[in-house]
Order: sequence, then structure tokens, then C-alpha cells
Amino acid sequence: MSDTELIRLKPRRIRVVCWASAAALLVVFTLVATSLTGATGEGYGSFQRGDQFAMVGLGVLGALGILLFTRPRVEADARGVRVRNVIGSYDLPWEVVRGVRFDRGAPWASLELHDDDLLPMVALQAADKESAVEGVRALRRLHQAHLAGLAGGRPVG
Repeated sequence: MSDTELIRLKPRRIRVVCWASAAALLVVFTLVATSLTGATGEGYGSFQRGDQFAMVGLGVLGALGILLFTRPRVEADARGVRVRNVIGSYDLPWEVVRGVRFDRGAPWASLELHDDDLLPMVALQAADKESAVEGVRALRRLHQAHLAGLAGGRPVG
């Protein structure tokens, strides 16, 4: 394993679902906006062009909110691992990582830290099946290579 190996991991299935949902939401809000014309209720008010733009704007904001769920990713190299979740980012050296976990039934993988904390890695989701498992294996190889380097080339078990 080379010292320059960089692993980049992103969720797959959720990205497709989010992009499709965001597009559908934007289309629905745009269609609703174009249908807003004429008098409201008892006729005391009427829909204006600004109301239509506001509806499209709400659709854009909703779509952007959905696309936040495409933000998670994990990058790792010989020095450490960088985890970006929906909210929050972490840049950790391998020294603070005890192991890479992907427990049965868990929705995503996590990093087990030496202070007994678990850091979720939302980018490695169970829904992605084999690609998530391969990502976890690649992270474990990098972690093991780091541990082997600390032990002077001897495998650490």
C-alpha cells in the first residue's frame, strides 16, 4: 500500500434518491405556482406574480434542503481520515482511531475512537451494500497499515 493512497467514499443510493426527490419537489412547486392565478377564497385577495415567484422560491429552498443529504463523504489517506456528515465535519489522525466498525443492523459505519466515542460515517450506508463494505475494508487496510508502521513493520493484532 503506497503512502499516497487516497480513498474517497460517498453514498450512492441516497444521492440518487435525493436528486430525484429534489427535482420532483421543484417541479411540483413550479406547477403549483403556475396554477396560482385569480381570486382567493371569497375573492377578497388575488394571487399576484410575486406569489408565484415565492412558491417557486419555496420549492428551491426545499430542494436545497433535500440535497443536504448528499453532503456526506469520507476521505482517508496514510495520515488520517476526514469525515463529513450532513451536519459537522471531522479531521482525525489515525492515532485517535481504535477501529472501523460496521455493525450488523447499523444504518452506517462508524469510527471507534480511543476515548470510547463512536463517530458515525453517514457516507458508508448499509443501503449501498457491497460498495459500503468495500469502503469499510479499504479504511481498515489504511488503519492497519498505520498501526503496522507504528509497530515498526510488525502486524498489530
